Amino acid sequence: MELINANLPTIWLVLVGFFLLYYALTDGADLGIGMLTLFSRDWEDKNEMMQSIHTIWHGNQTWLVILGGILFGAFPLFYSIVLSALYIPFTVMLFGLIFRGVAFEFHANAGARGKPVWLVSFGIGSLVTTLGQGFALGGLLGGIAVEADSFAGHPTDWMNGLSAIAVAGVVCGYLMLGSGFLIARTTGRMQRWSYDTAKLSGWLTLVVSVMVYVGTSRLHGEMASKWSAWPPSLLYLFSLLTLIAFVLYFRSLRLQKTVAPLVWNWLIIIFSFTGLSIGLYPGMIPTVGSAGLTVQEVAASKTTLQFMLVVMSFLLPIILTYTTYSYWIFRGKTTAGDDGK
Repeated sequence: MELINANLPTIWLVLVGFFLLYYALTDGADLGIGMLTLFSRDWEDKNEMMQSIHTIWHGNQTWLVILGGILFGAFPLFYSIVLSALYIPFTVMLFGLIFRGVAFEFHANAGARGKPVWLVSFGIGSLVTTLGQGFALGGLLGGIAVEADSFAGHPTDWMNGLSAIAVAGVVCGYLMLGSGFLIARTTGRMQRWSYDTAKLSGWLTLVVSVMVYVGTSRLHGEMASKWSAWPPSLLYLFSLLTLIAFVLYFRSLRLQKTVAPLVWNWLIIIFSFTGLSIGLYPGMIPTVGSAGLTVQEVAASKTTLQFMLVVMSFLLPIILTYTTYSYWIFRGKTTAGDDGK
């Protein structure tokens, strides 16, 4: 018990990472499919893409709400500083989520003439949401100006070179996830097209991921020092695991596997995110011109973290059980003739 109490901020950091990854892996695939509808020329294929996620997309985006609540309770200083610094990207993301949701519901109930309009709207909403998330990630990794535990920069500080690279990474990563999900859920022409897009987006994601690692290491001395540390830090291990997962991902595409590409894609994201987090740890808010704010500095009080941990120990198994059951019920292939109802 004493060990848990002494490491409460780190435990909650791991939980935040879990929820963030769960959201990225699930709703990231939905957003990727939404963006893929903008690249497909066949309206039947577009409808099939929509049908592949119609039973799960509502639940996937709720993980973002849970994540926001956890950050507000466990890391209130992080919540206040980061939301102040990245207010514009988060607002763009929220508008994209709303637009995407409205478009999806109208598409499901529209007549034959109205469906193309809402299909395009769903794709645009997915793209806008992804851009907001990419700029938020890049703005955070690029460093935030902080003075006296408050945001002291300009509202447009998130517009930097690293945020542009991060946007490209999030877009390509979500396209990669969406393609993998379609490979697992579709057949025939749609599946063959998804193999091609999965391969292209995979190579682009690999290139951009390397650029994000290099850019972040150059900006933040804490991460740079871990590359030269001896004995080697876990940063090396997870970077190697990421590269191995990429190799096996491309191998699964070459062998025309149906589920393996999506699984290896998940592992790529998990390993790369973990490696990036280890590189910045114990920092949680990278800052401009200083060492940054650590996990312990931005965490809530010990009593708050203890209470939240007890509540989460009951809620998390329930949430995971329900989510797993939902995915199990709606498993299987989507066909072009399915009306999605």
